[in-house]
Amino acid sequence: MVDTKQRHLPRPTPETLHFWDGTRSGELRLQTCDDCGAVYFPPRPFCPECSNRNVSVFAASGRATLYSYVISNIPAPGLEPPFSVAVVTLEEGPRLMTNIVGCDQTPEALTLDMPLEVTFEAQSDEITLPFFKPAG
Repeated sequence: MVDTKQRHLPRPTPETLHFWDGTRSGELRLQTCDDCGAVYFPPRPFCPECSNRNVSVFAASGRATLYSYVISNIPAPGLEPPFSVAVVTLEEGPRLMTNIVGCDQTPEALTLDMPLEVTFEAQSDEITLPFFKPAG
């Protein structure tokens, strides 16, 4: 289980505040370029494809597939082993590093390309982290 007193938490910046406001509201917010249409993560004030600053924020579907992962058997701040550190591919295209929750942390339970859905866990009054669990 997550020990919120020990886990290292991100510090919101003006550029990422929309993302953290979204996770607190139960939304996974991404950005899209209004000129070239690229959808991207992590948050930034310009498009990584064309460098344009004409970007919009939207609520993502919360659906993803498991792209890659490792299972750690070494304790980490706020995390009791075994736990997964994973990269998921969001339905909208970008990839996100996260933890997979709600299932055994074994290669048998964590299969590549498995469908996932976002779930949110409040870590503090300011930070709610997005994690992913098996869909359904």
